[in-house]
Amino acid sequence: MPDPELPDPSAKEPAPDWKPDPYGVLRNRDFRTYLSGKLVATVGQQMFAMALGWELYERTHSALALGFVGLTQVIPMLVCTLPAGHFADRYNRKRIIVLMTMILAAVNLALAGISAARAPVLLIYLCLIVSGTARTFLSAASASFLPQLVDRKDLSRAVTWSSTVFQTSSITGPAVAGVILHFTHHAAPIYALNALAALISSALIGRVHQHHVAVEHAKTTLKTMLTGFSFVFTNRIILGIITLDMFAVLLGGATALLPIFAKDILFVGPSGLGLLQAALPTGAIVCSFIMAHQPPLQKAGHSLLWAVTVFGLATVAFGYSRWFWFSFLMLFVCGTADNVSVVVRHTLVQLLTPNEKRGRVSAVNNLFIGTSNELGEVESGTVAHWFGPALGNTIATGAMISVVSGGVGTILVVLAVAWLWPEIRKYGRLDGA
Repeated sequence: MPDPELPDPSAKEPAPDWKPDPYGVLRNRDFRTYLSGKLVATVGQQMFAMALGWELYERTHSALALGFVGLTQVIPMLVCTLPAGHFADRYNRKRIIVLMTMILAAVNLALAGISAARAPVLLIYLCLIVSGTARTFLSAASASFLPQLVDRKDLSRAVTWSSTVFQTSSITGPAVAGVILHFTHHAAPIYALNALAALISSALIGRVHQHHVAVEHAKTTLKTMLTGFSFVFTNRIILGIITLDMFAVLLGGATALLPIFAKDILFVGPSGLGLLQAALPTGAIVCSFIMAHQPPLQKAGHSLLWAVTVFGLATVAFGYSRWFWFSFLMLFVCGTADNVSVVVRHTLVQLLTPNEKRGRVSAVNNLFIGTSNELGEVESGTVAHWFGPALGNTIATGAMISVVSGGVGTILVVLAVAWLWPEIRKYGRLDGA
């Protein structure tokens, strides 16, 4: 008979009480300032992305031209990932964020001049390469800086609110850009506004009190720069979730072809394109508010796999749709499912990585996810081109085939990852415990 004075080892530990305080992390002054800077920068960037896609398609009428935008972003990521992670761990992360944001402001001013003068499209791609280089350094520093601003137990909620801010700006940006394009029929003013947004963002980030102090002072070698890759490939959970997200985005992304859907399939023009681009972040915002008011996920791995499956199914339905509002709804569902994936992946990558390696691991994460985003645009545009005019069909038909096949591929990736990395299915709490 067990001693009543001793705890029963077979008894389950009672679940800790969870007190709902979804806005508690927002009382953190540094985190709030960081989010404000991110909001302003992302509004400008989303305006820029819509204006860029519309201008390139209007000037070239080519799906490949849209796909090449992704290629100009991939090249800097491949070249600069190692030094970007190294810099984020060795130098002041806040200063890197501010400096790279100011470089982005200068690039957008150059794009405004190129667009206003109707200069060759090649110059636009050259500016995008410079922009992609700055973003590679910015992303590594920003992702590894966020965990320093909040307590470990609040990280998942901080990631949720960060995602909410990003998605809110992703709605506001395309909507404002659509209105400006409707009245001006020109992208140059939007590029100039993005430059202003970048300058404001850099000023706000500069007001954050928290500074990153590097703790590793070992001699810089190729081995130390490759630490991020070594850590990712030896941590099965991080490797599995990055692989899942990488291939899901590579195959399932439909956003690069939205100008084609808006103009040649749904026939809704620039204003309709703005609404379609706003559908994904709208779904993500709704999901973020629900997650923020709920306890941290208790079955994070299970939720991740189901979210990516739903994302694939909704992508297939969007590809088949010829009715605007159904297309909008399917993109809304994609955004909702994608937000669960984003919160789980970003939180786990930071929770499972020591602070002294976060810059390099974040750079590797950004490389895999960022290149899948950009190469996904190349893949979407290329498939649309192959199954479009090259086979006697229209670009619109090729775009539909590209999106549907990508959604099916996403579902197959989920099945493969669930089988290869069973640890993901079993992963539980997302509160840092």
